[in-house]
Amino acid sequence: MWLRPPRASREGPPLSQARIVEEAVALLDEQGIDGLTMRRLAERLGSGVTTLYWHVDTKDDVVDLALDAVFAHLQTPTGTPDPTRWREDIADLLHDWRAAMLRHPWSAALLQRPTLGPNLLARMEFLQATLVATGLSGARLTAATWTLYNYVMGATVARASHDLSDEDREAAQRRLHELRDRYPTLSAHEYMLKDDWEAAFTAGLGYVLNGIAADTGPAAR
Repeated sequence: MWLRPPRASREGPPLSQARIVEEAVALLDEQGIDGLTMRRLAERLGSGVTTLYWHVDTKDDVVDLALDAVFAHLQTPTGTPDPTRWREDIADLLHDWRAAMLRHPWSAALLQRPTLGPNLLARMEFLQATLVATGLSGARLTAATWTLYNYVMGATVARASHDLSDEDREAAQRRLHELRDRYPTLSAHEYMLKDDWEAAFTAGLGYVLNGIAADTGPAAR
């Protein structure tokens, strides 16, 4: 759909695919995936549903275009990956990726869709090309790629869905203290009060990259 040329309208409605996608992202930000309907989208655009279908074939097309638009403003490195700075490049990529999804929390749940757009594919291409530059190939390359993908996705979904208030977290931690005979570690280390998500993501990514580094070629270590 990203390569499909714009349709010439016989009625000349003041719409474009870019405007539709921009408004769809705003609607998804406000109401989530369940709130996106073609009727609501048309109302926001001051148009009719039939007019929308002149520019996009289906609601699924709108969702796919909106999802890819989330990643349109990220800076993806170009050129040949440098094996001496592969860790920094991958870390920068995944931090930006996570930040984009947190700005649009609905997006993380949609990245398992079968149709991925050019903006996301460009990032996947860079990620895997960077891993290839370290000397990984075959099953090791596949495992490293999916491990990094799953890490950023899991960390983002967990953060986006964790909306406990300070009072709720403190109450939960008090409950763990009351049950410290059963959960001594969770009680002692105040599991429910740890909320520095950015630091935890960075540290966890470091653990993942350390594991991958152990399996790379000498030039990348």
